[in-house]
Amino acid sequence: MSDNPLLRVENISKTFRVQGKKLHAIENVSFTLEAGKTLGLVGESGSGKSTLGRLVLRLLESDKGKIFFDGADLSKMSKEKLRALRRDMQIIFQDPKASLSPRMTVGDAIEDAMAIHKIGTKASRRARMTELLERVGLPSEIQYAYPHELSGGQLQRVGIARALSLNPKLIICDEPVSALDVSIQVQVIQLLRDLQQEFNLTYIFISHNLAVVEYLSDEIAVLYLGEVVEQAPADELFKTPTHPYTQVLLDSILKIPETPEMKQQMVSIQGEVPSPLNPPSGCTFHPRCPYADDHCRSVKPVQSLVADGHVAACHRVKEPQDLLLLNAK
Repeated sequence: MSDNPLLRVENISKTFRVQGKKLHAIENVSFTLEAGKTLGLVGESGSGKSTLGRLVLRLLESDKGKIFFDGADLSKMSKEKLRALRRDMQIIFQDPKASLSPRMTVGDAIEDAMAIHKIGTKASRRARMTELLERVGLPSEIQYAYPHELSGGQLQRVGIARALSLNPKLIICDEPVSALDVSIQVQVIQLLRDLQQEFNLTYIFISHNLAVVEYLSDEIAVLYLGEVVEQAPADELFKTPTHPYTQVLLDSILKIPETPEMKQQMVSIQGEVPSPLNPPSGCTFHPRCPYADDHCRSVKPVQSLVADGHVAACHRVKEPQDLLLLNAK
């Protein structure tokens, strides 16, 4: 791990006021991300993945904690300096159609950010826009189309081209393929991977699809009710999932068996995600955990070191014999 990561997040938290109550969206999340790498954020809907992505970009303001980007403390940065730094931090949205103005052509939408940041001349911006369209697999003629005239896959490629227009260092990919057909998902995922290698991009890839996250990510953080319950290098997480929530998420992935003996029943997570307006005491996963005991219900677990670079917030991983037992389940 580099001593100077591109992104360092330290103990950020975020609550919202809803109906006079506190909604706990993000709780004491920390991680680092090196340039050119991908951090996958996974979890069920409502786990706080998208909120965390917006906090990193300071599209939302955190209640506490610090965010360092390329050595600069974003939490203390003025709006003017932050505006200039936004060139290096972009986002690809889940719904590409909703993120594009219906009154702007595709070409204008891609060029818009460059114009806002006063990059180049009108002619150079148009040339850059055409180059980006072709790079993401779209014909240059599509620049004259409006969003309603394009398919979902074409719109997401436009969103990718727009994110690339400012030559960013970091891109937040917020469920960028979940709204697309499966065949189109594969194309967009491969495009994102190729672009990362070509431009040395750094991704935070947000998804509930663990199979996609495994393919793209160097490291994975598993979120549950706004907390990171497990974090590890991607290979390690899939090889040795430690937290019960991570284990069930992995068991729920649809796999095509190579032999009849490898057939297995689909596993679903029991129960519903508790309301973040009234999170459970102790371990927030205990109402749905098959291993929960009175200690889990009353005492909140802290992150314990499982292996180098692998942490999990579960009482059962504090002792080596418990870890072995848990992984044998």
